Amino acid sequence: MTDPTRAPHPQEALLPAPPAAARRSAERGQGASARGRGAAGQARAGASKGAREAAQNLPVARVVVDTPLPHLDRPFDYLVPTTLDAEAVPGCRVRVRFAGQLADGYLLERLPASEHEGRLSFLERVISPEPVLTPDIARLARAVADRYAGTMSDILRLAVPPRHARVEGEARTPARRADSSRDGDVPPAAPEPVRATTDTGGPRAHPAEAAKPGQEASPEDAPSHDAAPEDGALQDGALQDGAPEDAAHAATVRGETTPHQAAPHQTGPYQTAPHQTGPHEPGPYQTGPYQTAPHQTGPHEPGPYQTAPYQTAPHQTGPHEAVPHEEAGRRAARAYGDAWRAYPAGASFLEALAEGRAPRAVWTALPGTDADGPSWPRAIAAAARATLDGGRGVVVVVPDGKDVALVTAALGETPHVAITADLGPAERYRRWLKALRGEIGIVVGNRPAAYAPVARLGLAVVWDDGDDLHAERHAPYPHAREVLGLRAHQAGAGLLVGGYARTAEATALVETGWAAPLVPDRAAVRARAPRVRPAGDDAELARDQAARAARLPSLAWRALREGLEHGPVLVQVPRRGYLPALACRHCRAPARCSGLPPARPAPDAPGNATPGSGPGVHQPGGPGVPGGTGQAGGRARLLAEPVSAPSPATGPVCSGPLALRGGHAVPYCRWCGRIAGDWRCPSCGGTGVRAVIVGARRTAEELGRAFPSVAVRTSGRDGVLATVSGAPALVVATPGAEPVPDGGYAAAVLLDGWALLGRPDLRASEEALRRWTNAAALLRPAGELVVLADAAVPAVQALLRWDPVTFAERELDERAELGFPPAVRMATLTGPAAAVRETLADAGLPPGAQVLGPVPVEGELERAMVRVPRHLGSALARALKGASGVRSARKAPDVVRVNIDPLDLI
Repeated sequence: MTDPTRAPHPQEALLPAPPAAARRSAERGQGASARGRGAAGQARAGASKGAREAAQNLPVARVVVDTPLPHLDRPFDYLVPTTLDAEAVPGCRVRVRFAGQLADGYLLERLPASEHEGRLSFLERVISPEPVLTPDIARLARAVADRYAGTMSDILRLAVPPRHARVEGEARTPARRADSSRDGDVPPAAPEPVRATTDTGGPRAHPAEAAKPGQEASPEDAPSHDAAPEDGALQDGALQDGAPEDAAHAATVRGETTPHQAAPHQTGPYQTAPHQTGPHEPGPYQTGPYQTAPHQTGPHEPGPYQTAPYQTAPHQTGPHEAVPHEEAGRRAARAYGDAWRAYPAGASFLEALAEGRAPRAVWTALPGTDADGPSWPRAIAAAARATLDGGRGVVVVVPDGKDVALVTAALGETPHVAITADLGPAERYRRWLKALRGEIGIVVGNRPAAYAPVARLGLAVVWDDGDDLHAERHAPYPHAREVLGLRAHQAGAGLLVGGYARTAEATALVETGWAAPLVPDRAAVRARAPRVRPAGDDAELARDQAARAARLPSLAWRALREGLEHGPVLVQVPRRGYLPALACRHCRAPARCSGLPPARPAPDAPGNATPGSGPGVHQPGGPGVPGGTGQAGGRARLLAEPVSAPSPATGPVCSGPLALRGGHAVPYCRWCGRIAGDWRCPSCGGTGVRAVIVGARRTAEELGRAFPSVAVRTSGRDGVLATVSGAPALVVATPGAEPVPDGGYAAAVLLDGWALLGRPDLRASEEALRRWTNAAALLRPAGELVVLADAAVPAVQALLRWDPVTFAERELDERAELGFPPAVRMATLTGPAAAVRETLADAGLPPGAQVLGPVPVEGELERAMVRVPRHLGSALARALKGASGVRSARKAPDVVRVNIDPLDLI
């Protein structure tokens, strides 16, 4: 569980002892270092007056030390003194002596003996007896670290919040349950309480669930990741308190292949196109009986959310033959089915969750916002309640706090906690402890909530997985979708990847059979989707010849004017600020800074001394001003007329882009901050500037002048509005900051489509469609939407038809043809040129690896890309981690940043 994949067994460290300690150890007797004795016997044999003794029961503690060094990414064994025997429980925070210094860590498990033959050091102290690291989260941290070529301590910093002693001492809150049934005549099933336990997270009640077809994927078949191979599996006896009760389920949790699973060589990466896969040929994520498309399932064959023994439809089961789990599933479908009524497979999905099974689905949400708000929070709340009724927990991860508020409002009185960054350390830790102690079964939050310690996880939900907020900014840069996919695979839980649009990574899960599509009925989509009109179509150009060049053509003006008669209207601007880019008014050349940045003097340079001392201060006439002797006068002179000027700037000019902060402001450089009031065009000599890119604040200013009697609201970087009322108003927002209107927007205009589609990014089209659909879904059913983009662009066509699924499938096929993720695995190495080349030379890359570059990127840094087939992703991560460990052991001064499948690949 906790060992890196490159090491088959845990490695213990013999810490160097100081000379005095070595003499005391020798005085304790030769038996302390006798070969083959247990750790407890060694400690007792060498015990003397005042010396610490090891605990009688399970004296060895296996600890993961908080160190970022890759070559030390393994657990270490320590002795548990008798004074800490009761407090040193698995999962607690400890402090140990590591490399001569005190370091924090987590106690993974207690063992009767250590395989290390030398002397073991004692634990210094137990910081807190609270078991904050559960076996499930420890196993998940190990898998995520191996997936992204990182260290386990880096993942634990993301997974476990900092300790708050006062909060830990508070009394526990008794768990409560609200009546989650929405139908008065259909009472909810009596759920099993969620208890604080070291269970592995999978259901235990049914032995038949040990080999669910929905959970039979091997580690090589996990969603967009490569799990640890056999040599990194959990050791026998490790974390014994959290071991599953049946061997088959234990094999599923550990990722071992069962007799019903396909062999690893049968799961190559994109070996054939999806349409070429036969009914008995498993794909990369497909190892069970789900080898046919959902529409090919017969009446007696299991569907996407039906696993043995529940293979027959509910109507085929007699009234006396229904088992309790099947009855719970039907009850959940009746109680919570309203939110999933528009989805043909919605009832089956809810039944599977209530029955304790593990459905995996890629969900395309229904558009439209009515009086109850968007429909997706209610659908997530229904799925969470169904899972909770089955006695299991739920983790919901959404991009930002605005979405957290929507899901929280939809859950209502259902017991849950919302964990966000703006809560503060105390409240955030308090809510995290509620999930850890089993007081709450549903956790909703942002990216860190993916590691929430929910007991017996039954469903993991990630909404809008294409949002870059789901990608971690700290090493090793894991993505929330991949983390939840790993966690659901390990815990035998369900996974729901949802959004209005669909990413190529989510489409790969469907194409390969690892997940099933969950899409609404086309009739419901047509009834709720907006009426999309591109501004550049032929009919509009025939009516308005200037529409092609105008930023706000007449079609957009008419849509805004008519929409304001019925409620608020939305204007999405892809750029924030006022005028973020300028050009010469005459020749249209980009306006760039022509100043020389001031050179920073050396620390020991003569002109870098502090005022009042050193040779860099000129003080004529003594310590004060000329003709005076007062010290205060001298300080005033130095503050008013500093004589130590920076050294003259040399080198190339800044050449940064000029921008404007307001209508009456002076252009400034966005790179160096220099005020460019004396700017002159180097091409034509002109001094006037014009706008190249118009930001959200300038757009709001122009619309305010065009509609003087209408309130203008802005939402963006300076302040994000969560909601707006249903009164007529112009709402100008940047992508992702659109407030949720009361009753939906009457109309919307998507400006500057070229700014999204023309970005030099692999995901430019996918990201443009995602941002457009998120904004369009806030309209009232059949509301008017105007998009300023070419109608022939595939992303615009997908918006017109409201068909993000076909667009995502086409995007995936193009990436597979060109060799881009998710069809392949790619890693980037960024750092100094010599360090990048040394890392590539030290890394034993797998066969078939392609090295692209290195090429210059930022300043003096270079970047190299390594591309391998998908089934070699684990080997690539191990090779790059090994190379990083070699550099770490050598104490190399330069740092090479390793990023697996980054979002900003191009």
